[in-house]
Amino acid sequence: MSKEILSTNGEKLGEITLNEAVFGVEPNLHVMHLALRRQLNNARQGSASCKTRAEVAGGGRKPWKQKGTGRARAGSLRSPLFAGGGVVFGPKPRDYGFNMPQKARKLALKSALSAKQDQLIVVKDFSTIVEPKTKLMVSALKSLKVSGKVLIVADTKAAENQHLELSARNIPSVKLILPSNLNVKDLLEAEAVIMTEAAVNELTERLQ
Repeated sequence: MSKEILSTNGEKLGEITLNEAVFGVEPNLHVMHLALRRQLNNARQGSASCKTRAEVAGGGRKPWKQKGTGRARAGSLRSPLFAGGGVVFGPKPRDYGFNMPQKARKLALKSALSAKQDQLIVVKDFSTIVEPKTKLMVSALKSLKVSGKVLIVADTKAAENQHLELSARNIPSVKLILPSNLNVKDLLEAEAVIMTEAAVNELTERLQ
C-alpha cells in the first residue's frame, strides 16, 4: 500500500510504500485496550493514603468506664465508629502498573497505526518552517487540510525539523511526539496523524 509524500505546502513530492506488516494489520481491539489500560495505569500516582485506627493521633485513654453508664463499651475514641477515628479499608499507597509482553505492545501499536491509516498524512519534513513562528505552523496545517486534534510524529532533533517544536507548542490542538515515544493513547485520540518520511521508516524498522 502506498501513500503520497507531501511537502508542508501541500505539494506532492512522491510516494512511499507503507509496510503491510506495520500499517496494514487487522486491528486487534483487545490488545489495544490492554495497551491503553497499561499506559493509563502506569501514569497513576497511586499515592492516596488514609490513616487506620493504629495511625490516628490520640485515643490512648478509655473514653468511659466499661460498665454502668448504659452506653456501649468503648476502648478508644479513635475507633472507626467515632468522628476523627481511623478509616476502615481506606486506600494506601500502591502501584497500579502492570506489564505486557513486548510482542503484545508492538501488536497494539501496529493495530493503532493500521486503524489510523486513512487519517495518516506523510510529509517529507518540516524544512519549510524556516523560523520558530506559530503562524508558519498554522499555515502548514491549512495546506495539509487537517483540523481537530493533530498528532505530529517527527524527530525534532533533526536539522530539517529544528523549528518544529517552537512553532507547534502554542497550538492547543497539536501534539508533537518522537517516533520512539509513539503510543496507543495518542494515536487513538488524534483526528489526524502527520508523520515525516523518516519517522515512517524508523517505525517500520522497529515494528516489523
